[in-house]
Amino acid sequence: MHYHIHRRDGPARTGNLQTNKYTITTPNILYVHTDRFKAPSYAQILLTNQKTTKPHLQITSDLFLKPQNNNPHNVTTNLLIPGILPKEIITSTTTKQTKSIYEIIPTNKDILDNLTKNKETLIYIITYASQLYNQPKKFVDFILDLRQKIGYQKTIYLPGIGNPNNLAFLTYLGIDFLDSLSTITAARNKKLHFPTGTIDLQDIQELPCSCPICNTFKDKPEKMNFQQILQHNQYIYQNELKFVKNTLQKATLRNLVETRITSNPTLTAMLKYLNQKHNEFLEKHTPITQNNTILATTKLAMNRPEITRFQKRILTRYKKPENAKILLLLPCSAKKPYSYSKSHKKFKDQLLAQKNPWIVHELIITSPLGLVPRELETMYPACCYDIPVTGIWDEDEKTMITKLLTEYLSNNHYKQVIVHLPPEMQEFICSHITKPIITCTEKPTSNESLQQLLETLNKTTENYKKIEYTQKNLNDMLARTSYQFGIKTAQQLLKDSFIKGRYPNQKIIQKNKQIGMFTQPRGLLSLTEHGAKILSQTKKYWVEIHADFTLKGSVFSPGIKQTADEIRIGDEVVILQRQKPIAVGVAQMNNEEMVESDYGEAVKIRHRF
Repeated sequence: MHYHIHRRDGPARTGNLQTNKYTITTPNILYVHTDRFKAPSYAQILLTNQKTTKPHLQITSDLFLKPQNNNPHNVTTNLLIPGILPKEIITSTTTKQTKSIYEIIPTNKDILDNLTKNKETLIYIITYASQLYNQPKKFVDFILDLRQKIGYQKTIYLPGIGNPNNLAFLTYLGIDFLDSLSTITAARNKKLHFPTGTIDLQDIQELPCSCPICNTFKDKPEKMNFQQILQHNQYIYQNELKFVKNTLQKATLRNLVETRITSNPTLTAMLKYLNQKHNEFLEKHTPITQNNTILATTKLAMNRPEITRFQKRILTRYKKPENAKILLLLPCSAKKPYSYSKSHKKFKDQLLAQKNPWIVHELIITSPLGLVPRELETMYPACCYDIPVTGIWDEDEKTMITKLLTEYLSNNHYKQVIVHLPPEMQEFICSHITKPIITCTEKPTSNESLQQLLETLNKTTENYKKIEYTQKNLNDMLARTSYQFGIKTAQQLLKDSFIKGRYPNQKIIQKNKQIGMFTQPRGLLSLTEHGAKILSQTKKYWVEIHADFTLKGSVFSPGIKQTADEIRIGDEVVILQRQKPIAVGVAQMNNEEMVESDYGEAVKIRHRF
């Protein structure tokens, strides 16, 4: 029996739990199945104490609840299942064996500290999960501690707490299995489940649902009995599971999570705590580039790992183009990349009307990213986010932007700063700039403002030595490469080089050899053999495989000896063997997962040398 991960979205993942007879997809729901509480026909896994031969079932709860090999550990199931549930689903013993595929873990941090990895164990079942769930900080800490202790190739089952409202968040947290126990307890109390929460039947005048059960009763919800409410709850739960799986495939689960938690204070507290205290953990599991759109519709989006990583790299890895002497601050646009928008095309027209335009460096001010240099606008997540535009900036946004801008200006020095921002942004930004030149009176795209920008650029750009387009191209590429690999590595890759091609699809040429190519939509530099060899000399972004490993296609995790610490999913990496570069490709796992995993594609190879 084994578990294979197929796709990752932050800590969440989809995969297959493979047994001798069945293939179970994750995430998934264990449905209670007894004489009184029948599992729905679409259930893939049963939580039952009965024997069944129904062909649609893939696995039963014998795997979780009954002794194996006649060697029970005599742990009562009250530790596993809350005692308030019907007696039909309570069996007498559970098992924990040295070589069992599952292990029962009490919600006790001392237990985690002494937990050892067991290759045979694939499923970790958390006891007293419902009690821990009511303590948001301890719950999040425990789940993440457990995940880091058992590794990424194991699954976690949380009994008794799953429902349609928290399914998305718990999946995002890395939970693989939940069960349908809440659908029973809710039905017994005449409560209907929905993705936004639970509603008392007595409070419903008209059923806000079109499931097969609700369609039968339409405007007569009071006539629904226990079994019918249960079937409705099961249907909504399964529907939400499908929705979560679809968002996982599109890597947009975090968008769904932020939507679902707004109706649940406990979940909101958990996500806030997860963002603030475990952002480093989230960042390790978040790809460096994706083909999705970040919907920044709540303040919680400001602390998303993609965004905090972008901000950190702007301050620690990025350096402004060397030719830039004048800073031009511009507002963002709804269309991404910004250069494709009507407003930024107008800004560009004023800039290109100058005899010395490349002395100017454009910096876009936006929320939730803060600062986006023009040359990074095609890189994720700058190219893929959407926010509600009101023209009103709240205090959190103001603080975030001014803090980033202040630190950025302390690291990157300009002779002059032109502020072409609307008045509501000037109010909180200009006080953090030395002698700002303001060129916007009303709207940045008004004829008066554009004319003022043109005249100001005419006066300021002519005072500096002319910068050629080829030099500007090289400096912009150095800035992008610094963001991706770090400043020192970027300098090595672009040493004695020139840029060929039109933005954004450009090649780096060094001594008549191509180093790599920067392309859209990936938004990163893809290296050639020559570029990979230079990267290997910098001791960054390398994956070393065992000396006896034969590289035929992709690099799979069993062949990996060690890796560089900074690798994230989507990163460009060089493959080393006996300390020599032999290939280059794209990371499919982060560095920790590569080393600890026993299976799975770790690096998708682009070139073998």
